[in-house]
Amino acid sequence: MSNKTVLAVDLGAESGRVMAVKFDGHRLQLEELHRFSNTTVTINGTLHWNFLRLWGDIQAGIEKGKSLNPASIGVDTWGVDFGLLDSRGSLIGNPVHYRDGRTANMMATAFSKVPRADIFSQTGIQFMPINTLYQLLSLVESGSPQLQIADTFLTSPDLLNYWLTGCKACEFSIATTTQLLNPTTGTWAVEMMDKLGIPSHLFPEVVPPGTRLGAYEGIPVIAPACHDTGSAVAAMPTSSENFSYISSGTWSLMGLEVPEPVISEASLAANVTNEGGVFGTYRLLKNITGLWLLQQCRRTWLAQGQEYSYAALVALAEAAAPLTAVFNPNDPRFLPPGDHPQKVKDYCAETGQPVPADVGSIVRCVLESLAMAYRETLDTLRRITGRSIDVVHIGGGGTQNQLLNQMTANATGLPVVTGPIEATVIGNALVQLITLGEIADLRQARQIVAGMTELNHYEPQDTAVWDEKYGRYQQIKKSTTSA
Repeated sequence: MSNKTVLAVDLGAESGRVMAVKFDGHRLQLEELHRFSNTTVTINGTLHWNFLRLWGDIQAGIEKGKSLNPASIGVDTWGVDFGLLDSRGSLIGNPVHYRDGRTANMMATAFSKVPRADIFSQTGIQFMPINTLYQLLSLVESGSPQLQIADTFLTSPDLLNYWLTGCKACEFSIATTTQLLNPTTGTWAVEMMDKLGIPSHLFPEVVPPGTRLGAYEGIPVIAPACHDTGSAVAAMPTSSENFSYISSGTWSLMGLEVPEPVISEASLAANVTNEGGVFGTYRLLKNITGLWLLQQCRRTWLAQGQEYSYAALVALAEAAAPLTAVFNPNDPRFLPPGDHPQKVKDYCAETGQPVPADVGSIVRCVLESLAMAYRETLDTLRRITGRSIDVVHIGGGGTQNQLLNQMTANATGLPVVTGPIEATVIGNALVQLITLGEIADLRQARQIVAGMTELNHYEPQDTAVWDEKYGRYQQIKKSTTSA
């Protein structure tokens, strides 16, 4: 082994960055080269991502990293969104944001053409209106001319990889988020697409994580797990199979690592998802509305002239009374942007609970509700798989919220290990380094991460109180319309 540096391009819902990850054969060292905001653009009432700006920022970040003589570049982003190319390889329109309203009623439309159970049997993916399937179906139903001139479908990271290398391919982990891929065969669900009117000829070859796609200005480009959660889970510092993970950010993605998809009546009923992992693994998980709730609260208060840092919000929550009210974070009302403090209050009032009256109480209600949703998901995963779970690993930016980490231990009754904060970037880099031959396999990669000093441990506290409130959470959720 020799000293190697790889560049990890990581795009999240709020921001993106280009990071250099240096490996000396034993330790990883991270250096931020370029950080940039990921802003949205509304045009004629449609919510778009600004991909041209993102592309410019990615190029700027790579340029800063050239002096480090990088051995490769890898890209990861959020799931479900996509771009369409014409026959000349030009982008048709700017990619639309998954929170845009165009998918309203599309799930019902899909089920009228293909039964819900059939869609799940062919894709194994959680039913969410944001999924690519329903975005494309909205184009079909509206008679969009984009589909008439499109030649190639590429997910968000695949589009960026195409701009980097000229290679038109879909990486496996990100392709599974579309609800258009059969995770068992690794091929597109063409029969289902045909019934829905989605043109299956648009979909390119599916390639596994670790594939060398080409080069950008002489630097090899390697597909990591191009879905950011796939990369984050690759960096979980565990030596046990009996672990659950939470990739904690705008979304909380909680699940188990399994050797094959779990597609059954039980998993369909639980509305869980089977997404592709790295090196022959799958991620059986649930998408939970995560720190988006807190982000929207903070944005609402800022618009009202009250500016709070996240640290200040957590401090106010710590001072608030515990476990007075809880809500279902996956209630559809919380999906679109808006006045989330008022939405939380309305939910509590509708369910006959004390209404949080101040900032600290609202934030505490948000965090405790997330912890309850984590417990519910854990119970569901145990029931579906029969697996025992010994520990919960949390990676990503949400690891910095120590109050939520402790609440997670309290609610689940399990020890919680948090870190690394930069799980997605590290997982992205690890797949590149394994592909380059610098690290032997995933087990060794996770041992390297486990040796990092930023890991923190939380033990369960007050579990009897949390157990009692969890029963109330379940009753409240059953009494409302849930996602």
